[in-house]
Amino acid sequence: MQAHVDEPRVVVFDDVEQLWAALPKYAQDDLSPVVIVGAGACGLSAALHLKDLGLECLVLERDDVPSGSSALSSGFIPAAGTSTQKQLGLQDSPQAFAKDIQDKAHGLAAAHLVSAYTHAIPLAMDALRQAHGLNWEVLDHFLYPGHRQYRMHTLADRTGQALMDQLQRACQDAQVCVLTQARVLELWVLKDTAEVCAVAYQRPDQQMEHVRLKALLLACNGYGGNSQLVSEFMPHMERAAYAGHVGNDGSAVLWGRLLGAQMADMAAFQGHGSWAHPHGVLVTWALMMEGAIQVNALGQRFHNECLGYSEAALEVLAQPQGIAFNVFDAPLLELARTFPDFCELERLGGVKRFESIQSLAQWIGCSTEQLTQTLEGLVHNQERFACADPSRVEEDRVFERALTLPLFAIKVTGALFHTQGGLEIDAHCRVLRSDQTTLPNIWAGGGAARGVSGPAVWGYLSGNGLLSAMASAYIAAQAIKEAVDA
Repeated sequence: MQAHVDEPRVVVFDDVEQLWAALPKYAQDDLSPVVIVGAGACGLSAALHLKDLGLECLVLERDDVPSGSSALSSGFIPAAGTSTQKQLGLQDSPQAFAKDIQDKAHGLAAAHLVSAYTHAIPLAMDALRQAHGLNWEVLDHFLYPGHRQYRMHTLADRTGQALMDQLQRACQDAQVCVLTQARVLELWVLKDTAEVCAVAYQRPDQQMEHVRLKALLLACNGYGGNSQLVSEFMPHMERAAYAGHVGNDGSAVLWGRLLGAQMADMAAFQGHGSWAHPHGVLVTWALMMEGAIQVNALGQRFHNECLGYSEAALEVLAQPQGIAFNVFDAPLLELARTFPDFCELERLGGVKRFESIQSLAQWIGCSTEQLTQTLEGLVHNQERFACADPSRVEEDRVFERALTLPLFAIKVTGALFHTQGGLEIDAHCRVLRSDQTTLPNIWAGGGAARGVSGPAVWGYLSGNGLLSAMASAYIAAQAIKEAVDA
């Protein structure tokens, strides 16, 4: 089938002379040592690390301003062994972190990447703090699902947008060249070696511009915004709300297919079971970890909320109308108000207050008797729930206290945030062919590459997305520097 004019494509040349003849004169005269496709957390971080190593790069971003999935995230990055943790007296290690990742993924996460990422992430975080002024804080008043230590790092504003703002500021201060409104559509490669010699990108006036390169880093995230690829790899999420970035169009996957690259874990993704409906605002899962519950339209709890917010997306979507209700009380409201996204939802009217169980039941549309039974059973009964993984059954969580009046509730649905499968890479983030040999000069990171969540949604440990983005950026920068200098 012939590619649509705007589809990512590979242009193959028989030899260097043929490619050279096709290049515009300006591209012949200019060479960028490294081109990074995508200016999310992975792309901008990699550019900063390359700058620290003395290597110039060009970052090409399709949007008007860098944002991507990173800006839509919570901005919380898990890392073990950072200087920030040590200053707080927190004892943690890459090995302990790796065990948590593998425990969540049933031991099925890519072992080489789990090891590489957990060892690289404290180095990456400390480098950004020391060289570029990103002042990390550690969330130390609650644990996210699956983490046995306080290791979620964030900036003071506690949002993904704040993370992106700080990375953009650091890139400007470091004089990193970030070109926006530049959508990369073509990779120009040599037939015999599959070496990428140039890329072509489309400008707002639809004109194509070209740049020669020595090394290419694909940091253009996954395929959650490509409905055809979602249908192919994750048909069970076709009807889910998409809460990711529309620019996650699967470019890396499509280029990879054309180049004979291996793919891995393509059915894995990060979902979220707490996407406010219809407001489209992420509701912090900290509420669940500290005692809130989810009930369906019948007023019944239907899963163990502490197993993880990613697999909770499937649990919520399986309920009537794909809807659930987060129910909590005043002490938890105060916790929630420490998160800017929650405050925005409250401003939009998405947080409802109820002085009685009866009034809450009327709003949900369920019987007062059933909802009363659910609430009274929290500290008395222990149920067993079937999980998103049909082979598993988990005991219910243990509640330390009952919820008290007044009660608060938010109507939510399950959402797809970003994919966790992608190009297969080695421990140095080099893209692998199906025979496990490396493509000559292509690296991939973040959502463009295979993650560390195993083969399915239940393997996603909180923060795996930003872990992959930030750790792969650091690893790829080191590897690219070594390759370009060789």
